Amino acid sequence: MHELAVSSEESDVPIERIKIGYIGGGSRSWATTLMNDLAQCTDIAGEVTLYDVDYDSAQQNAELGEWIQSHDRAVGDWEYEAVRTMEEALDKADFVIVSTQDPPAETMAKDLELPQEYGIYQTVGDTVGPGGTLRAMRAIPQYRQIAAAVRDHCPNAWVINYTNPMTVCTRALYEEYPDINAVGLCHEVFKIQALFAELIEKYLGAEDVPREEIGVNVKGINHFTWVDEAYWRGEDIFDLITKWIDEREPVPRFEPGDLKDESYFVDHDDVTINLYQQFDVLPAAGDRHLVEFVPWYLSVDEAEEVQRWGIRLTPSEYRVNHWPEGEKERQKRFESDDAFEFYESGEEAVEWMRALLGIESLKTHANTPNVGQCPDLPKGAVVETNVLVTSDSVKPLSAGALPAEVRNMVLTHVNNQETLIEAGFEGNVDLAYQAFLNDALVTIDATDARELFTRLVEAEREYLTHWNLEGSEILRTESKSTSRANI
Repeated sequence: MHELAVSSEESDVPIERIKIGYIGGGSRSWATTLMNDLAQCTDIAGEVTLYDVDYDSAQQNAELGEWIQSHDRAVGDWEYEAVRTMEEALDKADFVIVSTQDPPAETMAKDLELPQEYGIYQTVGDTVGPGGTLRAMRAIPQYRQIAAAVRDHCPNAWVINYTNPMTVCTRALYEEYPDINAVGLCHEVFKIQALFAELIEKYLGAEDVPREEIGVNVKGINHFTWVDEAYWRGEDIFDLITKWIDEREPVPRFEPGDLKDESYFVDHDDVTINLYQQFDVLPAAGDRHLVEFVPWYLSVDEAEEVQRWGIRLTPSEYRVNHWPEGEKERQKRFESDDAFEFYESGEEAVEWMRALLGIESLKTHANTPNVGQCPDLPKGAVVETNVLVTSDSVKPLSAGALPAEVRNMVLTHVNNQETLIEAGFEGNVDLAYQAFLNDALVTIDATDARELFTRLVEAEREYLTHWNLEGSEILRTESKSTSRANI
């Protein structure tokens, strides 16, 4: 569909007309964000086809998109349509947006609840840890299907993935269709850029510094990224972090229970500070994600002890209730007489599309296969670094090596993710268990670990139909052991 539209009366700039296929088109959050951003974009236009296994939800988003477009402040020109098949959504698409939701929220609740019975606590449970492993097992078959559909219906489209586990999902796309043009986008690094912007205002006297002006050298994997350089207008500002830390109270600063009235998503940067002090390189993800990659912050006897590090656990009830609450919020938009309030989302999908169409280049960060940008991590593994985005091109930028100790931590997770990909494409449950057992949070007895893994798989069996469950020695052995224990 990629073609030029007639210029508007207000501008002589030609408008690119494109088709966006949206997989997960019933999304309660990401879809609205994209609609908001597209409605404010004047140099691309076209249609968005929304596909979701829940067609009614996709149809409601199509109506929401048209309603947003009906506002006077919607300067973009977009049409929205819900479709019943993935093939319809992807047919001749120029771009594909993927923001899928796990199966029913109860699966993520089990990912959190069952490990807690064994003393394993998780703040998020969607990237690593027992929750990340099971979510990867559920996601890999879905992303193989998406990649195959892209290959068949829009082989040259650019695919933008927002779904976690980001690394595994993006890696699965490439494993299924090696020639795919896919990137994984995550906003976690934006937070460290925003922090540097605040420090510039505090220590250098500048005002209203946008995070986009902060250049950082990003390296690592999604949610476990690291920064060792920071610049603003050509000036090295990395040492501002040390100055900031020196003025703060020593960490940890809280007692168990101190944060009981705060948001589940509270983040005081205490884990970031502590990791920086230990390894002399700055973590560039939120504390709630960082703690799941190392064994010590979540090694507690009671859940409230996690609050010592300025964070809270996300309870399983939130996972169960969040989805229907999002549905209620969407319904309120239709039932209210209030106009849609446009906002600056801070997300970059539209900027990516503009850059790939050749309108304006973009330097940012993304998750892409390692072609040497992280020289000390395995080739082909999906890593997160800076990239330069130009017309139909994404060029990863060299990030350099990680400090040896940090590399060792990161490499464990890279190897686990690669193992999960291999296991997922073979349907090999026992190989997936090896990744599970090797995870940093699984510090329990090996017998208990096998029992926990088996319980998680059995609890979510109906969503693991692409796995060879009957052929698993781990599941069979554990089942016999449990049977003997019950005699």
